[in-house]
Amino acid sequence: MAKLTKKQKEAQAKIEKDKLYSVQEASSLVKEITNVKFDATVDLAVRLGVDPRKANQMVRGVVTLPHGTGKEVKVLALVTPDKEAEAKEAGADFVGLDEFLDKIKGGWTDVDVIVTMPSVMGKLGPLGRILGPRGLMPNPKTGTVTMDVGKAVADVKGGKIDFKVDKTGIVHAAIGKVSFTADKIADNAKELLDTLNKLKPAAAKGVYMKSVYMSSTMSPSVQLDPKAV
Repeated sequence: MAKLTKKQKEAQAKIEKDKLYSVQEASSLVKEITNVKFDATVDLAVRLGVDPRKANQMVRGVVTLPHGTGKEVKVLALVTPDKEAEAKEAGADFVGLDEFLDKIKGGWTDVDVIVTMPSVMGKLGPLGRILGPRGLMPNPKTGTVTMDVGKAVADVKGGKIDFKVDKTGIVHAAIGKVSFTADKIADNAKELLDTLNKLKPAAAKGVYMKSVYMSSTMSPSVQLDPKAV
């Protein structure tokens, strides 16, 4: 097992063993125990009491974080010419159609989110093997396939994220940066946790929210009290 550095030991010592923290306490503590020189990302890992292999227990959704993610999100709007101005005004970084489809065919995927229209989805189908593994395929369920292109772009730019439970029953999501105030981190965390609670599948039995951990890039994890979120 790798030895902990002095800073890692100091950070670990600030976390009380076996204590379950409130969202507010965890948000303050994560800021305190982060020692990297860059603006670290703050993450939540939520273990749910669901079986993701069963369609009626799949948990997937979108949430708009009140204070954004702190990350500059690059958006590509694949739209017809009549929607280009709307997408540009909303803040899309790249706007167009065929020229970008050709770039993607050539392996270009230097974007974080793709927004498109229902009429364009047919052209994106053949690109699924490129976009799918990178989580870039637009989906009506996450609001990225829509006629209201301007709103979709603005939402993504404003802090809207989508999440999905993985095969082990855990939802991972970035909820901000360590440079945020503790209050802003807590607000974003609560928004995600409230959204997850509302999405509890009727078929899920027993304890739904089993454990919640908050951490930042390279920091130890702080365990939250799942009954208090």
